[in-house]
Amino acid sequence: MQLILFEDEGVERFRPLLHLKPVYHLRCGMRSLREKFESVLKLPITFHARRALQETFREENPTSLLNEIQSDDALFINGRALCDKALAAKIESEYFEFGKAYFNGGQVVAFRINPTRFFTDGLPNLIEAKFISERLPVAQVDSTLVSFMWDLIRLHPTEFKREAKHEKCFGMNFGKVHPSAVLVNEARIFIDEGAEIKAGAVLDADEGYIYISRNAKVLPNAVLMNNVFVGEGATVKIGAKIYSNVYIGKQSKVGGEVEDSIIEPFANKQHEGFLGHSYISSWCNLGADTNNSDLKNNYSTVRMNVGGKEIDTKMQFLGLIMGEHSKSGINTMFNTGTVVGMSSNIFGAGFPPKTIGSFQWGGEAGFVRYELEKALQTARAVMKRRNISLTPAYEALFRQAYHDEMNASK
Repeated sequence: MQLILFEDEGVERFRPLLHLKPVYHLRCGMRSLREKFESVLKLPITFHARRALQETFREENPTSLLNEIQSDDALFINGRALCDKALAAKIESEYFEFGKAYFNGGQVVAFRINPTRFFTDGLPNLIEAKFISERLPVAQVDSTLVSFMWDLIRLHPTEFKREAKHEKCFGMNFGKVHPSAVLVNEARIFIDEGAEIKAGAVLDADEGYIYISRNAKVLPNAVLMNNVFVGEGATVKIGAKIYSNVYIGKQSKVGGEVEDSIIEPFANKQHEGFLGHSYISSWCNLGADTNNSDLKNNYSTVRMNVGGKEIDTKMQFLGLIMGEHSKSGINTMFNTGTVVGMSSNIFGAGFPPKTIGSFQWGGEAGFVRYELEKALQTARAVMKRRNISLTPAYEALFRQAYHDEMNASK
């Protein structure tokens, strides 16, 4: 049986975050959605992704199978699923029957078929639930999927705790810890090789877990508390206040005050300012004293724009969701439930709009289109600073994202 992790039409609800990556590369808890599958499954995984992503995916994952059929018995699993031991057990025990589809409400979780007969024109760009349900008998299955962007933030604390409880590394310290640093509840702290905890830093895992990856640095007087993941080569700046449920990705630099947030690899939030209940994508930069609100003054639930529609998230705390390569100037203030697309630059006094598209340049006073060549020039410079090349395939995908946004706005 071939196991295939797929993208479905649900990715359209995540569009500001997914111009440059498949849905299963989003993060929630201690891992990406893909890593959750890989951490508990013994079976090899084949990946299905939109055609526009193929070249960059293969560049970044040269040993992975992508959009390839190698068996007449394939189990397709939704890449938006949060794989835990229960789902892994179903997959490995062949709970999912051949010739049958499994849904959670109106969302397809899994289906098992002969793909060359079922998809006579090859794997589609996105797999549609209606197409599956019209051709296969349907059963219901209990499985958690991320359905909207804010689900990544809503489920983040629970996922972090669930994953941490199954990690066997906590209580181990292979790094360099200054004698004046304070580690509270060391049984729930892991410090990997090459990591440094500088003078006066406090790692308080009294009510959670703290994971410091290889070559990460926690600078003097920084405080980390309860369910914090610091990725490989990342830096927590001097005097930072990192509260519960924070994911800091590989080589990101983070300072100021952060809580209940996910910061993808290669992002910058180096300076003072509050970030709460937010999702910040790779290559973003938040200028000094950028702040976001994550709670309305009347304490009501937050509404967020998805595809031009305002939806009640049913969440009382929800801050900023920002797509890749976007930036804010100094003293930028983001309102509760703000969505920023890819490669936009926000600056100026006052609160900018709650919905900011991709390739926008401006603030409260209004926006103009961010020219493609200038956006690419900035992206190239930013990536070069981290010794990452903007490859021809990445540039082509970047350009495709721009043209997709132009066509969508017409």
